[in-house]
Amino acid sequence: MKIKYSLLLFLVAAVVLSSCGAKRKTSSKYTYDSVNPKKGAPISDASDARNKEYSNNKLDNYAELLGVKTKELDNKNLYFMIDEWMGTPHRLGGMDKRGVDCSGFVTLLYDKIYGKELPRTSRDMADHVKKKYENQLKEGDLVFFSFGGRNIDHVGIYLHNGKFVHVSTRKGVIISNLSDSWYYKYFKRSGTPKS
Repeated sequence: MKIKYSLLLFLVAAVVLSSCGAKRKTSSKYTYDSVNPKKGAPISDASDARNKEYSNNKLDNYAELLGVKTKELDNKNLYFMIDEWMGTPHRLGGMDKRGVDCSGFVTLLYDKIYGKELPRTSRDMADHVKKKYENQLKEGDLVFFSFGGRNIDHVGIYLHNGKFVHVSTRKGVIISNLSDSWYYKYFKRSGTPKS
């Protein structure tokens, strides 16, 4: 009985620790008010979105941030869910608004928005996608990174024009740009989850 309990505890710890292992691990308490110029504006560290003034229409804000027209946002519910979670702090193994890790966020979002069940870890997700080149990415595709070495240890969801939503260890749920040198250096692959 002790061996089964120890093995179960070990497996749970292994899943939690491998789910999203970026090097920079600190917690974040960012909110709309403390990060953005206006309440309700999307949180982004994408360089071309800093210091922009945003309207009160959430979909218009996301369209502007992503450099598209509002009607080009394919799945409106995707952006409403992102907005609900925006700024939620990073917590390794977390799966709720008190804290979430990258693969937990992607798992929750894919289940609710696309009705698809994904593996819990970013590494396992990467093994279950139909690979795509960067210039083939569409809204909802997954992007994978390796901050800690050779293995995939971070995942985000592609939006438009190089922007993706993910859980930063320092800033929580945030939109970033693949072309930013930090992310591009560690970008490993991308693709669409297999059915």
